[in-house]
Formats: sequence, C-alpha cells, structure tokens
Amino acid sequence: MYKRQRFLAFATVGAVICTAGSTPSLSQAADSGDGAKKGSYAETHGLTAHDVKNINALNERAPALGQPGKPPAGAPPFRTPALVDDRETPPAEPLDRMPDAYRAYGGRATTVVNNYIRKWQQVYSQRDGKKQQMTEEQRENLSYGCVGVTWINSGFYPTNKLAFAFFDENKYKNDLKNTSPRPNETRAEFEGRIAKASFDEGKGFKRARDVASIMNKALENAPDEGTYLKNLKTDLTNKNDALLHEDSRSNFYSALRNTPSFRERDGGNYDPSKMKAVIYSKHFWSGQDQRGSADKRKYGDAEAFRPDQGTGLVDMSKDRNIPRSPARPGEGWVNFDYGWFGAQTAADADETTWTHGDHYHAPNSGLGPMHVHESKFRKWSAGYADFDRGTYVITFIPKSWNTAPDKVEQGWP
Repeated sequence: MYKRQRFLAFATVGAVICTAGSTPSLSQAADSGDGAKKGSYAETHGLTAHDVKNINALNERAPALGQPGKPPAGAPPFRTPALVDDRETPPAEPLDRMPDAYRAYGGRATTVVNNYIRKWQQVYSQRDGKKQQMTEEQRENLSYGCVGVTWINSGFYPTNKLAFAFFDENKYKNDLKNTSPRPNETRAEFEGRIAKASFDEGKGFKRARDVASIMNKALENAPDEGTYLKNLKTDLTNKNDALLHEDSRSNFYSALRNTPSFRERDGGNYDPSKMKAVIYSKHFWSGQDQRGSADKRKYGDAEAFRPDQGTGLVDMSKDRNIPRSPARPGEGWVNFDYGWFGAQTAADADETTWTHGDHYHAPNSGLGPMHVHESKFRKWSAGYADFDRGTYVITFIPKSWNTAPDKVEQGWP
C-alpha cells in the first residue's frame, strides 16, 4: 500500500479513506496476542491520530452525499478554512482504451483508479448492451473511494437500509459463561471481543444472497409493485420465512419503491420486472452511541447492530459513520469500508470477488491516487480492527445495466 505524509488537510463532506490491506479476520484480530491495535488501518498505513480524526470528522457527514435535495458531490454544503479540498475527479478515459494488467497477490488484484475506469467501461458500463463512457458525474462519485465504487455501480449513494448479518447467540452466551477475561482485560473489552467473534460474515452473506434470490423471483413477470409484493409474500409463505411478518411500511417491503433507478424513465420506469436485487457490504464500528459508555465506544457495544434472530435484518438507523474511540494515546480508527458484490452466481462464497477502494483520489497530495481492489470473499471479510460489524446489504439496479454480471473476472489478463 501507499504511505502518506504525516500531516495533511482534508476537505469535502464526503472525503473518504477506506481499508484495503492484508489483516487478520475480525475475530482473529480480536484474538491476537497484542490486541486489536495490530490490525488498525492507521498503523498499517502510517497515519497519525490527527490525520484520521480530520478524515473521520468529514466522513461522519457522508450520508448527506447523493441524497435527494442535498447538494451534489462536487458542491459540499460547508467549507472550513482549516481544511483544504485535495480530492480530484479522475480524468476521462477513451472508451476504446483497454485496461492494463492488475497487480495480484494473496487473493487480491489491485490497480489505479484510471485503469479501473478503463475496465469498468469495457466490462460493466453497458446499458441495453451498449458500452458507455464513464460520465464526469460518475467519475466524481467514484473519486470518494470505497463508497464511490459502490456508488457508481448501484447508481446512488448507499443508504444501507436493507442490511443483513448473522450473530450466533448461543456461542456468545456460552463464551461469556465459560471463558474469562485475559490478563489486564476490562469487562467491556472482554464482552466486545466475545461479541465480535460471535458474528459470522459468511452466514450473513448467505442470508443476504438467499433473500435477494427470493426478491428476484418475485420481480420476474411483475408488471407493477403490487404484483411484486404479492409474489414476494407468496414465496416467503411457502418458505416459512420470518420476513413475511415485517410491517408493510418496513424497509424490506419499501426497498424497491425507494430505489431511484426504479422510478427513472430510462431505468425501471416503475416496472419491477425490469429490476434485479443485488448486494454490497459495509464494515463499521458498533460503539457509536455518544451518550453511552466510553468503554463501549472504545471496545465495542456488544448489544448494538445485532441482527434480528428471525429475519437476519440489522437496524442501521443508528449508524452515523462514527469511528471507534481511541483507547490509548496515538490510536486512530477509520469509519467504514464498502465492498461491491453485485449479483455473482458462484455458489462458493470464497470464489466471489468484491470491488472496493483504498481512499479518495488525491493524486497531487501526500495521500496519492486512489487504488481499486478486487478481493476474494475471504480477503474482503477479513476486515480491520477498526471494525467489529460486517453487514451485507440488498439494493436494486435495472436489468439493463451490466454493473452486476453473473461472473466477475478478478483483475485484467
């Protein structure tokens, strides 16, 4: 990866820096002998706590990006004199220019953002079968880093409203009962570590895939939303799925109508049969309650962001992109990481590829240019010690788009 200068000023509401290194899994990081700090993004990439604090102060405002009625990405609603906007929009790439080979190592293929744009234009840009040049607006959105990759492929800034995860309640209770805190480990550290190890990202991903499959079946031959919902409830009834009992106003049943591309004339145009359910992922920190325990903000809130045991749904309404609080002098943690999956059909999760970025694009600063990674699931789900939650989120895109093909070839030959 690429180290940056120790002191930089940052700007724009959505200035994003995202994780992209080789680290232990979330549970492995928690179980490492020298604690979670070993797996932090800041330590790995030479960032000071001051650097991370500046970045995260801006990232916490990121949900305003790309939302209806909000200023566009290139026009943030505030400017702070102490902050300098060093994010840049990557230049346009010729539609006929082929990508160069990626650098591949240990389950991950990496390239600079300009080369990713070339691949995107060749492989993912198709609308009704015709290749498209990435627009200036799309390149602007992409420049925000990991969230930018998901943004351009889903068509709108991710809202994370239909998120799934798996939490092993029995494992959590048994481990609390039958194990003891480590030497010098506080009760909060102990509970946070046990809770983190009780999440299973593989099973959370599987639940999201299963639900997306049910949704896609319901979308077939459904000329209107009423037919789609009827089909959906019929299949849920046949499968005795707990999602059947979600309130009619819940995110689960309203997700399609709230998708911008479903309403767009050149997208779904209110026709469910023209849409398909796809998946992306978000890693983040549980201890976000600023009025709660300081220890939970440092070591994780064992009760926060747990999925419903019946449906697997995670209530993300309290996710404010707030990072983990430092427990020791000099620590700094980043807010989140996003990965784009789409609609790949490989049955084995470890054969799937997740696309994500390292940080926002700043080629003329110490941070440097944005890089895009294509990681196998095992690599993606490994995460960092900055995070103790991993959710798998369903959204919708038009079938006429090719940003979520059945198969993703990692890198470029």
